[in-house]
Amino acid sequence: MVSFPNAKINLGLNILGKRADGFHDLQTVFYPVMLRDALEFIPNESGQLVFSSSGLVVDGHPEDNLCFKAYQLLKKDYPQLPGLKIHLHKHIPMGAGLGGGSADAAFMLKMINEHFELKMDAERLMQYAAMLGSDCPFFILNKPCVAKGRGERLSPIELNLSGYSILLINPGIHINTGWAFRSLSQHTDVVPVEELINLPIEKWQGSLSNDFEIPVFAEYPEIAAIKEKLIAAGAVYASMSGSGSSVFGIFKSKPVSDFNFPQHYFQIWL
Repeated sequence: MVSFPNAKINLGLNILGKRADGFHDLQTVFYPVMLRDALEFIPNESGQLVFSSSGLVVDGHPEDNLCFKAYQLLKKDYPQLPGLKIHLHKHIPMGAGLGGGSADAAFMLKMINEHFELKMDAERLMQYAAMLGSDCPFFILNKPCVAKGRGERLSPIELNLSGYSILLINPGIHINTGWAFRSLSQHTDVVPVEELINLPIEKWQGSLSNDFEIPVFAEYPEIAAIKEKLIAAGAVYASMSGSGSSVFGIFKSKPVSDFNFPQHYFQIWL
C-alpha cells in the first residue's frame, strides 16, 4: 500500500505560555501544502517490522522513526497486525517547520487502519496521533484548521489558497526547537488567530505573525533575509513556518525575475 504524506505551513503562530505538562499552549492555522514524501508498506512473512528509507537521509535508528512508532502503537491494541516492510522516500526537508515526520506518522496510522480494516474513525485515529506528536492529529484531518492547545485541538476552517502561488524556501539551517522555545518572550495580549485569518490576505502581513521569527531572525539573519526578499518580490504574505527554518511567500502570480537564492537552498513552487 502506498500513500503520499504532505507537508504543512503555519499561517500565524502564537506561543501563549508553558503548561503544567511541559508543553506550550499555542494558536496557529495549519494549512496543508502539496510537498510530499512517499510511504509504502507490504506484509512481511517473517513477522518482523523492517524500516528502510531513501531520498533525504533520515538520521537515527529505524525504531526511532515515527512510522515505526506508529505501527508499534497500534500493534499494542491490535495484536493481530502482521509484520511489515516499510519504505519511506523522504522529500520533505526535516527539522524545517513543515511537519514532515508528523505527516509520515499520521499517514502510517491511516494506511494501517484502511488496509487491515481496523474501522477506526477520525477521532480515534487522532487520539493515537496525539501520542506521537503535537501536530500529528492535524494530518489525520489534513485540511485547513485553527489549532490550539499544544496543537491537537483542531477546528476546520474554510480557507482556499489554490488561486495563489506559494514559494517555499528552506536554507538548510537546523533550528533547535528547544532553543527556539526558550528564546521566546512572554505574551500579553494576542488577537485570536481565527479573527486574523478572516482578514483579506493583503492585510495578513504585520497582523498574522509567527512568534518564533523574533529569536530566529536575530540569531540567523540569513533566514530573515529570505522573508525580506519574498516581500520585496511582491509576496502578499510571507512568513516562517513553525520554528523554522523554512520560509514561504504567497504570490498572486509567479514573479518573472529569478530570486537567485544560493544553489544549496531547497526551493519549490506549490
